[in-house]
Amino acid sequence: MHSKDGRAEGESEQRLYALDAWREAPFFTERERAALEWTESVTFLSNGHVPDPVYTAVRTQFKEDELVALTLTVYIMRSTKWD
Repeated sequence: MHSKDGRAEGESEQRLYALDAWREAPFFTERERAALEWTESVTFLSNGHVPDPVYTAVRTQFKEDELVALTLTVYIMRSTKWD
């Protein structure tokens, strides 16, 4: 479903297929990498919080209101049941 939305927004097939390997893929920006790492950390919380290095990295790329919006989006997408 989300890849369909990404295609409709003009996202390339290459980047969509590489999302599972975003750390190794050379074509994601630092901001995108920070967002992807934040998303993984929020989705798979351990010890009740996101690791400090992940928070530090995301804060260098996102203002506070942007980070709140990103976090809420992750939460909503994770909480939504897709049938």
